[in-house]
Amino acid sequence: MERFNPITRRDEVIKQESLTGERALYRGENLEIHDTIFHDGESPLKESKNIKIYGSEFQYKYPLWYAENVLVKDSVWQVMGRSGVWYTRHMTVEDSMIWAPKNFRRCDDITLRNVTFADAAETFWNCRNIVMENVTAKGDYFGMNSENIKIDGLRLFGNYAFDGGKNIEIRNAKLLTKDCFWNCENVTVYDSYISGEYLAWNTKNLTFINCTIESDQGLDYIEGLKLVNCKMVNTKFAFEYAYDVDAEITTKIDSILDPGSGKIVAKEIGELVVEPDNCDISKTEIVETDPGRENASREDASREDASRENASREDASVSENPENGKGKNECHLKCVKKNSHSA
Repeated sequence: MERFNPITRRDEVIKQESLTGERALYRGENLEIHDTIFHDGESPLKESKNIKIYGSEFQYKYPLWYAENVLVKDSVWQVMGRSGVWYTRHMTVEDSMIWAPKNFRRCDDITLRNVTFADAAETFWNCRNIVMENVTAKGDYFGMNSENIKIDGLRLFGNYAFDGGKNIEIRNAKLLTKDCFWNCENVTVYDSYISGEYLAWNTKNLTFINCTIESDQGLDYIEGLKLVNCKMVNTKFAFEYAYDVDAEITTKIDSILDPGSGKIVAKEIGELVVEPDNCDISKTEIVETDPGRENASREDASREDASRENASREDASVSENPENGKGKNECHLKCVKKNSHSA
């Protein structure tokens, strides 16, 4: 009994077929496929070349492995069409819906236009040369260890996106993702909204332009960070051990913790938290462009705090006060001791 269909179909137009069994179109070449359902049976188009697929549906696993020169348009991957495209080169998917996880692994030269991923968990791993236009995706670990990515219009719901990615350019995106851009190199994001805690730790050469960022303990442990005309809302303990920073923030930053080096310009800084043993604050220039009435009097408040401390050092209740460190740091902003927090 044959394990799969041994017949190779070439130079055909296939219309409205129902294909079953393993490797139904194995090693197919120069095929144009319309309105066809790929039912049960793994790897229907494995090792195929020069394939165009229109208005069709993949209902089972591994439909396009080791394929080359593929166009898929107005088509659907059903929930069991998982791990759909691996080790494939030169593929375009347009106006399609993908309801299956673990798609696109170790692929090269992939373009998506107007594509929705209902389950994008562990999708686009270890891929190269990716273009996305108007893509919606839901799932964790999207884009891990992939490189040379250009995106215009991405709506992403899912944590740990782009971990380990390199050479990434993103425009007009909304990214709702914890731990986004960890361990990355050479990332530039334009005109986008990014929300999620612990943004971009352990990353090198990261730029945000005209972006809004919401991130608890975001932008820490970075080498080479640039922000141009950005908003930072509900963002606490930012810039910890971030070096070579050039940040232009148009809003208030709730708090900054132990910055490494560079320049941070913001409308207002809520708190500058410095641990002298861990941070040389002299290596970071911090500028407030509109500190407001309360912050305008910070130097006076610091002096008053210091005077109170000196006058009450022998008072046991004052010595036990956790705010005792206020006013001691020699920076132009009022510094406080670091609050305990963890990732």
